[in-house]
Amino acid sequence: MNSFTQLQLTFDLIMTQLTIKLHQKLTGFLQDLDLKYIKLSHVYSLLLPLAPTLLHFGLHHVWITTTLLILSRVYLAKRSRPAYLVDFTCFKPDDRLKRSMQGIMEMSQNLGVFNQDTMRFQERVMVGSGLGDQTYVPPGPAAQPSVLNWETNLAEAKLVMYGALDSLFQKTGVPPQDIGILIVNCSGFNPNPSLTAMVVNHYKLKPEILTYNMSGMGCSAGLISIDLAQTLLHTHPDMYAVVLSIETMTPLWYLGNDRSMLLGNCIFRMGGAAMMLSNKSHDRARSKYELVHVIRTNKASEDKSYNSVQQREDDKGIIGVSLSRDLMTVAGDALKTNITTLGPLVLPLSEQLFFFITLVKKKILKMNVKPYIPNFKRAFEHFCVHAGGKAVLNEVQKSLNLTDRDMEPSRMTLHRFGNTSSSSYWYELGYVEAKGRVSKGDRVWQIAFGSGFKCNSVVWRALKTIPPGCCMGEAWSDCIDQYPVKVQVD
Repeated sequence: MNSFTQLQLTFDLIMTQLTIKLHQKLTGFLQDLDLKYIKLSHVYSLLLPLAPTLLHFGLHHVWITTTLLILSRVYLAKRSRPAYLVDFTCFKPDDRLKRSMQGIMEMSQNLGVFNQDTMRFQERVMVGSGLGDQTYVPPGPAAQPSVLNWETNLAEAKLVMYGALDSLFQKTGVPPQDIGILIVNCSGFNPNPSLTAMVVNHYKLKPEILTYNMSGMGCSAGLISIDLAQTLLHTHPDMYAVVLSIETMTPLWYLGNDRSMLLGNCIFRMGGAAMMLSNKSHDRARSKYELVHVIRTNKASEDKSYNSVQQREDDKGIIGVSLSRDLMTVAGDALKTNITTLGPLVLPLSEQLFFFITLVKKKILKMNVKPYIPNFKRAFEHFCVHAGGKAVLNEVQKSLNLTDRDMEPSRMTLHRFGNTSSSSYWYELGYVEAKGRVSKGDRVWQIAFGSGFKCNSVVWRALKTIPPGCCMGEAWSDCIDQYPVKVQVD
């Protein structure tokens, strides 16, 4: 064996050992990455066929090739499938269910369960609530006399769900049998079979459909459902997901005299919304929005937050939803935590710099300076703040330094439809669309609050300009020209 052959064998042996060590390091590196969608077998399948070739290249070439393979796999694994909002619809109840404030007061009086002090309290709250005289109440409470039982609970749920879904399927042209994921959120009504099972049965959806029924998550559940839909669309290609956000008012109608529980009767009203999302690439051209960010904040570990909104019995054993006096403080704190995470993702660098400088002055240099409120109007063109009540909207407007026009969709939704819980921010986006304010590239920020206490944010980017009048038949179609109206803010 000549010296050249020996040298070649020695070189091959060294390269083999280096490759084995490189392989071991690569395996550990990929395991440390903890990437959900990277499989080591994918890397093996790429490296093993190339092993003989790699052995005959220099170490430099081995590292380059391996690095490129790693980067390509990391990119493919981390690249998220886009989630498109094809369209959405907001349920509009029959006009026979409209009730003015006076009509609701008469309905409450006819129930015969409220004392005079309680009746006067309800009247004061409703007069200053920001609600108008055209909100809707469910068929059970609207009946004369009111009927509050299981059957009316079920009737309200079916009316809202099927009404919203019928409209959604008609608008999108997608047959119900093409839906692969169904998510229904309803906080206060949890029948068996579930609401999702009712929808599957009504529309005869396919047996392999993925269904999720969410309850007890309050008014922010609609955005939590969007987050769940996004996660599922990331892992299931070529899929349609339908999110249905409703709240049944009938089982939540409080029949006692505890004032902390009466606020629900005064501001909650009937409504619901259905949204269709897709990860199909060909749906981008016809979709309205693309999902950009979802930021969720949960403060339930803090007792004050956890106890701020509770369904419980009063001293007479009557069930209702109690709102604590700390609610506005809790909501403001949850919002600040949420935007601390959201801000760096959406704010321009200049706004982040100002915020950082102020933070350094206050926390490190101990200077007495006012906290810097970032200008979120530089990050978003439209704001859809959950219409939880006038006090909630006032707190958010103050915290984010928003204008009356920024808050217009929320205040007008509260006036026209009341607090429809997890669907309210969809009525607000419907208002913006009906006004013809959405242009291609616009960014929409939906903000929701809910029991727990939770604050959730969803950011959308408009994929097209939406002209006024293109959403005829929607909830705002017969009244948009009458808005905005002047409402009492303070």
